[in-house]
Parts: sequence; C-alpha cells; structure tokens
Amino acid sequence: MSSIKDGIMVVLSSPSGAGKTTLAKKIAEKKKFVISISYTTRTPRSKEINGEDYYFVKKENFENLIKKSEFLEYAKVFDNYYGTSKKKVLESLKKGKSVLFDIDWQGTEQIKKQNLNFELITFFILPPSKEELLNRLSNRENNDESIIKKRMEQFEQDVLHWKDYDFVVINDNLNACFDEIINLINLKVVGKKISYDRKKIEDHIKILQV
Repeated sequence: MSSIKDGIMVVLSSPSGAGKTTLAKKIAEKKKFVISISYTTRTPRSKEINGEDYYFVKKENFENLIKKSEFLEYAKVFDNYYGTSKKKVLESLKKGKSVLFDIDWQGTEQIKKQNLNFELITFFILPPSKEELLNRLSNRENNDESIIKKRMEQFEQDVLHWKDYDFVVINDNLNACFDEIINLINLKVVGKKISYDRKKIEDHIKILQV
C-alpha cells in the first residue's frame, strides 16, 4: 500500500466552472502536493501567470510536443489543447512527491491507461446546481454569452463521465468540499474502509440533467 511519502497521483476533474482549479490550489497547499502545471494553447485569463497557472504555448509548439510523445495525457477542449508533461510528473513521483492533476475526463482516461506504478485516486467535482454553475461561469467569463453558452452545452457531455471516477463530490461549499476530498484521500492512502453515499450522487446527477 502506498503512502503520501511514497508519492501518489490525485486527479480532480469537473465540468468547466465547478471549481476544480480553486480546490486543487487549496489541496496542494494543505497536503504539500505538487500541482501538475498543464501546457495549453489558450490565451491567458487576467491574473494568470505563465509557468504558475499554465505553460502558455503556440499551437505549433504543442503539436510538436505531441509528435515527440512528451505528454502523459493531452486533450482538445473548447478548440484549445491542454496537456501534461510526462517527464515533469515522473520526476516528481520518483522523488517521492505526490502530484495533483487539474484535468478533464479525457486526460484522466489517458493517465489510467498508462498503468504507472503509483497509486492513483480520481475525483469528479459537481456544481450544486445548474443555476449556480451559470452564475460562476458568468462571473469568470465576464458575462461573455457565447463562451458561457458553449461551456453550458459542454456540461451536458462532461457530467456523463462521473461514473469513471473513484469519488464524486458536490462543491456546494468550498471548505466542506475540500474537507471531504482530504478525508477521502487520507482514508484511501491508509487502506481504510470508505463509507461513500453513491445514491446521493446519483440523485444529484438526475437533478443536474433536467
């Protein structure tokens, strides 16, 4: 059984706007995880810093990295590429550092298929409601209706992948969601039996799909 000192991989995925990036930063600070910084071809948002939030690169540079098999996983989301450096992740894990991934379901599936010799724990984050998701996206995207519409449409597809994850949590309250994820990680790492209300998640998904 792995332990935190051995280095584990924890994946956070969610529909856009459900809060996985905020949670990832909070978890990394608390548990001293290394956050895997993704490469992306999208334009930086305000206050995003190259090398801290993402490595912002041109499309041709990203595609060259694909050809060289430099990515542990990569995907195209909303017309932009996102990818995780294989070398950087493996270097951290081999040094005994745990790595936290802020990626979508496509990337998660690719990491699973790698069958790396490190424990992998996957979380899917859900919003409390569609209305709240819309509010979060509106604030984040400065009420750009075209972007918000595209993300809400993608939500319908993203939410279908919740069954592919070890755990699904609802981000109704950031601190409560954070505490739940930390508790699940700790229990999983030490191999304790986990009481997990899957019926609650199934019922919530039905509401989100209406």
